[in-house]
Amino acid sequence: MTSDDASPFFIAPHRFDADGTADQPVLDRHHEPVPEPGERVLARHRLTVAGHLLGPALDRRQWSLAPTATVTVTDRRIVHVCGDLALAPVDAGPRHRRRTARPASGQIRWQWPSRLELRPTAPDGTADLLVVCDALRTIAQPALALGGPAREIATLARLLRRAVAAFRLANPTLVELSAAERDVLLRRAGTGSVVRGTRVTLPGSLPVEFLSRDDYYHPGSARLRRSRPAGRPAAGYRGPAC
Repeated sequence: MTSDDASPFFIAPHRFDADGTADQPVLDRHHEPVPEPGERVLARHRLTVAGHLLGPALDRRQWSLAPTATVTVTDRRIVHVCGDLALAPVDAGPRHRRRTARPASGQIRWQWPSRLELRPTAPDGTADLLVVCDALRTIAQPALALGGPAREIATLARLLRRAVAAFRLANPTLVELSAAERDVLLRRAGTGSVVRGTRVTLPGSLPVEFLSRDDYYHPGSARLRRSRPAGRPAAGYRGPAC
């Protein structure tokens, strides 16, 4: 079973536990995602996770999960879970209300990413992989940044490229592909590596919509900060989920 109308709810993780969230991951008692019928788990990692908003000359980090999150890759999606955080639903009311410990989670289904960006290795031997989506009615692009040891992130980039390509080739009813796009995806599904500092396009992506007008026009409660050149989160920064 695949979903054709789900949104990539990684724009603001503090909303994942709010009532009415249409496509949040279902978690078991260990805070691991419950596979959908027929879904295959491909890999699990422990990584830093952050949300970015990309523009023509700007990279803004909207939020981050601290210190790390569990990242699960399947043949249909990527799911991140940061457990035991003091969270409140977006409409929780007064700030003095007692918060309950709940996991922050989100996912991106494979019909959404438009490209992957494997950023250069930092001096400390870590690297970032950006999973970028195109958005409707704006040039801003939401992106999920996954960080960890450079070799592990390079392996993850190759896995995501192949998983997205294979999903789109196997589900022609979800994405419309031209003959040229199919040829590109066939190459993306191969075993080649992702070169650092380059962008890997993923033909057939579906544009996403932000959750509210605030995501288009205002920073809201997420304090926007210009990212470091290498894309690494500033030390000690926590987004609204944490």
